[in-house]
Amino acid sequence: MTTLFPEPKSPLIPILGSELSFPVRRVYCVGRNYAAHAQEMGHDERELPFFFSKPADSLVVEPKSLAYPPMTSELHHEVELVIAISKELIEADEHQAADGIYGYALGIDLTKRDMQAVAKQKGRPWDLAKGFDQSAPISSIQPIASLDEINNGIIRLSVNQVVKQEGQLSDMIWSPSEVIAELSKHVTLRAGDLIFTGTPSGVGAVERGDKIEATLNQELNLDFYIE
Repeated sequence: MTTLFPEPKSPLIPILGSELSFPVRRVYCVGRNYAAHAQEMGHDERELPFFFSKPADSLVVEPKSLAYPPMTSELHHEVELVIAISKELIEADEHQAADGIYGYALGIDLTKRDMQAVAKQKGRPWDLAKGFDQSAPISSIQPIASLDEINNGIIRLSVNQVVKQEGQLSDMIWSPSEVIAELSKHVTLRAGDLIFTGTPSGVGAVERGDKIEATLNQELNLDFYIE
């Protein structure tokens, strides 16, 4: 059947060491998955993970600069480990969840914190505070060789060469496999899905002209300016 307009294309994420790319289907995110971040946001640390989504086309691969978005004066950074899924998962256990991991990336969940706060106060959804254009910078994907790569290591974000966020992946309240297993109870996960697994403490505002630098295990990097 002929379509009214060209069919939207899936975002493609480069795969390190390969000429292939990873076509993105959906983007899921986990809220409050590090104890210190849960505490700084005023919540108990050990509660079931909750999930929200970003549009797939909010992804931007390894940008050099990003425009400060409209309708906010409080744009926050949240650096995160991102998991790439390679197979269908329905009500998976942790072993099945781990087997469904293709690789991982470094991502930043940019958030309009002021818009989110107002929405929370009014009991309204805060989709637009999380899912605006270019709200999900992401690195290339590193194929996984061992679960140790995503269960241990250091994730870090600096603003203007000052470290703002630094966390051990082992400090996650829910491990990547636990996150995947829980999410698969609610939705069918399929090849092409990405999961942002939560951010450590230290989230904060960025301004025009700021330089953002983020690293994961000293092998994945993001480095861009806010314009």
